[in-house]
Amino acid sequence: MSDQNAKARYPSENIASNVDLLLEQLEQHITDSSFREALQRSLKQLADVKFALDEASIVAVTDHKGKIQYVNDKFCEISSYSREELLGKDHRVVNSGYHGKAFMRELWETISSGQVWHGEIKNRAKDGREYWVDTTIVPFVDAEGRPYQYLAIRHEVTQLKETEAQLQSMMAQLMQVQEEERRRFSRDLHDGIGQSLFALKITLDRMISEDGDSKGLQALSGQVQQLMAEVRGLAWEMRPSVLDDLGVVPALRTYVESYESHYGIRVRFVSELRRRPNLLTETAIYRVVQEALTNIAKYAGVSEASVTLREVDSFVKAVIEDRGVGFTTDQAGRGVGLFSMEERARAVSGQLRIRSVPGEGTTVTLSVPTDR
Repeated sequence: MSDQNAKARYPSENIASNVDLLLEQLEQHITDSSFREALQRSLKQLADVKFALDEASIVAVTDHKGKIQYVNDKFCEISSYSREELLGKDHRVVNSGYHGKAFMRELWETISSGQVWHGEIKNRAKDGREYWVDTTIVPFVDAEGRPYQYLAIRHEVTQLKETEAQLQSMMAQLMQVQEEERRRFSRDLHDGIGQSLFALKITLDRMISEDGDSKGLQALSGQVQQLMAEVRGLAWEMRPSVLDDLGVVPALRTYVESYESHYGIRVRFVSELRRRPNLLTETAIYRVVQEALTNIAKYAGVSEASVTLREVDSFVKAVIEDRGVGFTTDQAGRGVGLFSMEERARAVSGQLRIRSVPGEGTTVTLSVPTDR
């Protein structure tokens, strides 16, 4: 199909030309000059708006089935397709395959119900280059509320997404270094200072057995025993060795036992994992659960909570729930704890969702893809 035939088939291709044609036809039937001038101004404003939109945005119009009826120059430029290659097709022609079926299904269900959809989409140009667009899709509905046309307005955000990816990679590396340092310090505390204190405790016990009346030595032995417990606790807080040796499930069971005795909050812990995730995923799960339970102890005002680990489709999900006081978005703010959990999720290509209702409680859900 030639460009000229395409324009004839899709008259919205050139609104300015259509305006002139429409005015010529109206002048033959409208004798009221003031009405004609008002109509001319309105149509001129429409053409100006269309011109401004084309200059600033990537624009496409589709019918109710998703077939492309109109694309502007910027759409052709970024996609490397000509109008002839795009008109009459659907947007699968630029589909990168990055977004899953659930994502596309949610998008289509939103706009087909007459609602506006907004989000970021990764597309692929004809030459194979991938690019990101911030997209708003507006449905045009008929008198019965059924969409008959969709207007998609996009802005390229590829550079922004690449910068975000670089920052996320740097943050993930930083958190990994932090975990490595925690592991090293934990081992040093346990195997170094801890073992030295243990040796000192044995020496003191032997001296006490030889001189049973030495109350000073007995007191000193008790202090060393307390110091050993504190060193073990500190080593555990920094990085539990069981997490590296046995995995996240035994590590969380041990943490829950310590948590219950320390805070007096009963935690129902259920794991339905069929296999052990990789160490990075296990670390993210452990830290998110740890932070969420700490927040429950500080703010929820409850005596019970629950932690559930399970595999759903291709995701590992950790769900931490309480039936406490809850909070609003404004109350949550952007504290260090929330930021830390979100970064933990991003570092393993996961997603963190927090749902809280005042008076009903809070649910924290971490989803991590198993094929990351």
